Amino acid sequence: QVQLVESGGGLVQPGGSLRLSCVVSGTIFALADMAWYRQAPGDERELVARIARGGTTNYADSVKGRFTISRDNAEHTVSLQMNSLKPEDTAVYYCNAAVLFRTYWGQGTQVTVSS
Repeated sequence: QVQLVESGGGLVQPGGSLRLSCVVSGTIFALADMAWYRQAPGDERELVARIARGGTTNYADSVKGRFTISRDNAEHTVSLQMNSLKPEDTAVYYCNAAVLFRTYWGQGTQVTVSS
């Protein structure tokens, strides 16, 4: 059984930083392309950053230069370092794993950027 568990969300002031982590149970991690998505109220879920199983990364234009995605295959963990946070980054952030034509989601963690 595959489970994705996110942590690290919270309330931060504009310009601040947060680090999100997602631990993946099961045996799929090394084969999976991992990603972070986010969804703000009233908006569709959007891709924030992706890291392929080989390590290649790509980012949404809105977060380039501010966010960094990384993975630790030994710990079955994918992380999202978020710097220079803006109010428009406020959303529920979801961890995603794509492997063998299947997709798995975490339960989401709230990130709120506000003064």
